Amino acid sequence: MPDGEPGKLAVFLPDLSGGGVARVMLNVADALACRGHRVDLVLCRATGPYLNRVPESVDVVTLRRSLFGLGRAQSVAVEPKALPTLLLPVVLPRRPSKTIAYLRDLVRYLRRERPAGLLSAKSHTNLTALWGRRLAGGPTRVVISEHIHLSGALRSRRQWRWRFVTPLVRRTYPRADAIVGVSDGVAADLSRLAHLPRERVTTIYNPVVTPDMHAKARAPLAHPWFHPDAPPVVLGIGRLVSQKDFPTLLRAFARVRAQRPARLMILGEGKLRAELETLARTLGIAADVALPGFVENPYAYMARAAVFALSSAWEGLSNVVIEALACGCPVVSTDCPSGPAEILAGGAYGTLVPVRDDAALAKAICDTLDNPPHRERLIERSQFFSADRAVEQYERLLLGTNAAANRVVEP
Repeated sequence: MPDGEPGKLAVFLPDLSGGGVARVMLNVADALACRGHRVDLVLCRATGPYLNRVPESVDVVTLRRSLFGLGRAQSVAVEPKALPTLLLPVVLPRRPSKTIAYLRDLVRYLRRERPAGLLSAKSHTNLTALWGRRLAGGPTRVVISEHIHLSGALRSRRQWRWRFVTPLVRRTYPRADAIVGVSDGVAADLSRLAHLPRERVTTIYNPVVTPDMHAKARAPLAHPWFHPDAPPVVLGIGRLVSQKDFPTLLRAFARVRAQRPARLMILGEGKLRAELETLARTLGIAADVALPGFVENPYAYMARAAVFALSSAWEGLSNVVIEALACGCPVVSTDCPSGPAEILAGGAYGTLVPVRDDAALAKAICDTLDNPPHRERLIERSQFFSADRAVEQYERLLLGTNAAANRVVEP
């Protein structure tokens, strides 16, 4: 395909669950369509709270699930010599990756539609995309993307099959036409983990800041905690899972609350809700802590919060930090691998503190409440993470204009 010529492109995801990856991929799909491409959003399951946010210019393709075991058999058929590598993470687990059951229909889609490029996100989705292209044949370029500090994520997984994913990544990822990490930290970690030359992994910061974000930030918000005369609100956002380390944020807020009136609101849902509610009661701060769950428009909260606090143990880039900056909300964050230090330019645009240090996090929150930065400066920094900047890079990779720098390597 000639450089820049509009054509069919595809974005492949398991579903549209309420996380940062889904939002980012929807932004990519929308921007690619705005640049004149026909775009398919290929989903294993057409579910998730972001399903109603799919742009009208993007077509949703829902794959059909294969019979039990067929996807595993097809993954072995891709390369029978790799059976020892596939056994533990793919073939033997009682509950393997959910995307593998859709491999057969992905192959059908690639043979039928022959998109010029396919962009996937998340480790098992990336593996399924590469196996699908190999089985389908054809001209489709596959661009895979990692949105998390993969080595840290793999160490934290409790399911034993995740311990054996690394050899599979090392064998399969080099077959991608291009590999993307959403921060320099993610790219460097993936390079080490997958034994790839660092130049094989392209850093593309997430297309987080979109034209409609500021309008959403100005939307009315009726919550009584945000009345002008109410105590300042410290805001956290994310799934209620161990990665986000909200217990440290609760302990930090307890220190803040002992010194001054304040409130803590954490937007998001997850399996640790009951544990966090119990901890808030134990710390004696339950009356000043709210867990509203998932909200459709978090930007209205960011624009009105006094401080945004990220307490994560690890991240990929941390979209919510960028979104907070775009809404003019001061940020304090753990200096976790990876992303926050890159976004905040080493602390120039927000305070960085050690991971799992509630005393340091509390001090940073209090200091920011006392001396907030200028909103305009934060908003200006966020423009570095605009959709236009990122999507132009994805477009080049999907169409092959960077093929020389991201060549396919066959083991």
